[in-house]
Amino acid sequence: MQDITELTVLSRVTVQLPDDLKLATEDFQEGWNFVRSGDVHWMDKKVRKSGWHFIWIAEPSQRGGVGQTAQVAIAGALKLALRRVNPEFNAVNIDRIEITQYPWFFIAKVRVYPYQIQQDTVLQIPGRPTPCPITGLVEPIPAAETMVATAVRSRLPAVYSN
Repeated sequence: MQDITELTVLSRVTVQLPDDLKLATEDFQEGWNFVRSGDVHWMDKKVRKSGWHFIWIAEPSQRGGVGQTAQVAIAGALKLALRRVNPEFNAVNIDRIEITQYPWFFIAKVRVYPYQIQQDTVLQIPGRPTPCPITGLVEPIPAAETMVATAVRSRLPAVYSN
């Protein structure tokens, strides 16, 4: 296993990708693969070039791990952080790694941000409301013809009425 560093991308084993996007991956743990083809910026460019979307989710997962080496501590923290990622999201980016070294062990903190690689522009998560697109233009209603305008006008003194 290569060193785990910031900006590394991991994808779920089950991720669906564009046909023209081929990734070099390496097994990690519990259904996740390291994307060895490039970092998060490379992945974003390639996914978008294929006409798909690489959607960043602003719900990070941060966990800590302990190990006899820095990489073992990072791998342990990463494994715990990945367990907290919503199963609907199919990729993560390692955003931050903090290492503290002690005489006989290391403690690592790893923060990951989930991503969704998909063809649609709208993020759809089962169990959450989905926005409905507006299909036609809506014509504005003149303020003088609304019930609110009529109610306000009836409460105003005659000085302010037309």
